[in-house]
Amino acid sequence: MGKIEKLIDKILDKRFDNNLSFNDLCKIADYYCFKKRIKGGHHIFTFEEIPEIINLQPDNNGKAKIYQVNQMRNLILKYFVKK
Repeated sequence: MGKIEKLIDKILDKRFDNNLSFNDLCKIADYYCFKKRIKGGHHIFTFEEIPEIINLQPDNNGKAKIYQVNQMRNLILKYFVKK
């Protein structure tokens, strides 16, 4: 299993929500081919076929904010994981 697959497993497992780095969350968005634009400290990710956008910003320690990890998890489960 590669590094990106391990990151995806972490984001899908709620136990790691408070221990995921901002850079790792951005790598996951890049893996799923989200388009990114940066405005100030905000990294805004969009995907052509998905109406929702996700706006990521690191906390003071370089970690992903928990609610943003939840948003990314929900998008992955809704649009990318086969049921």
